[in-house]
Amino acid sequence: MTQGSPALSSGSPSSSSLSSGQPAVDPPPSDESAAGLATEQLSRAELEERLAGYRGELTGYCYRMLGSPFEAEDAVQDTMIRAWRALDRFEGRSSLRTWLYRIATNVCTDALAGRARRARPVDLTGPSAPSDAVPAPLPEATWVLPAPDAAVLSGAGAASGAVDPADQAIARESVRLALVVALQRLAPRQRAVLILREVLGWPAAETAQLLDTTVASVNSALQRARATLAASDVTASDPLRPADDQQRDLLARYVSAFESYDMTALTALLRDDATLTMPPLEMWMRGPQDIVGFMLGHGAVCRDSRLVPSLANGSPAFGQYHRAAPGEAELRAAVTGSEVRPLPAEALDGGYVPWSLIVLDVSDGKIAGLHHFLDTDRLFPLFGLPPYLPA
Repeated sequence: MTQGSPALSSGSPSSSSLSSGQPAVDPPPSDESAAGLATEQLSRAELEERLAGYRGELTGYCYRMLGSPFEAEDAVQDTMIRAWRALDRFEGRSSLRTWLYRIATNVCTDALAGRARRARPVDLTGPSAPSDAVPAPLPEATWVLPAPDAAVLSGAGAASGAVDPADQAIARESVRLALVVALQRLAPRQRAVLILREVLGWPAAETAQLLDTTVASVNSALQRARATLAASDVTASDPLRPADDQQRDLLARYVSAFESYDMTALTALLRDDATLTMPPLEMWMRGPQDIVGFMLGHGAVCRDSRLVPSLANGSPAFGQYHRAAPGEAELRAAVTGSEVRPLPAEALDGGYVPWSLIVLDVSDGKIAGLHHFLDTDRLFPLFGLPPYLPA
């Protein structure tokens, strides 16, 4: 599935910034305690307010560590609880930020202990044929899941566009699905070092302090992490460029082709090596012919759909809704492995109900990946997507 150089070593501005050590987000202050964060100088209420201020960036860190926005939320909540309980013991010998990241790293490391890494369908099996039987869904813990930009890009400006476009592109690169998948291949300590050093731009000395180790150990772990990623199948993709007329045109043509179910128009937008994935199903397709073959066969449930734009992992995304049909609730339960749940009453009279969250990979002006995440019961609320669309 490789489509160009690995993301951490390619020549694109965003990826070269990651590989060179330029931070993808603002680097941490070297010594917040010197600015008055010690408990002797701030009240407990003020410290609690400071803790809450780090929730956003900690969510991005934990998401990169764990590969799931839901696990990331849980990890940040656990971090805040542990920090709140230990505030009286915070002596200000390290920055408050470093202390919080140390707690978050321990929480994530505990969560990762003794379990299989999250992955994509392309990591588990070879491509399927369009006529293959649809397999049973695999558990949620199998998959790297998408996350809303607003939840995992550090600082409100990163998600709202109130930052320098170059910095915004670098931040988006650091949460690309392919890169988050590649991070899951690293041992937890190497993963933390790579994220802290090359994504967040922490100095080696502060990273060593956080991990209670030496600078030499941090540098060694970083070299091993870089080598692992260089050997991984990290696909290159174009950064999201909302102001780019060509990219906007590509996305508009995709929406038109999908909603009209014009497979000829859709084929014209796909790279020759494009892939279609559908977690929690492990089957996947490669190439326009097989993708279209699936869409006209098992995937014909996608006919008569409406797409609502969103943003996921620094990439264009869409909430896909299709027209409710008899047996809809049972079909949804079968492909997601969830319980049968009644449809919203408002959607039963010709309305549209959620079917998938689509995340697109764009490369060289064409679509390289169509990732349909089918667990809309959890993902649509997370992305702020409506529970149905009226007729």
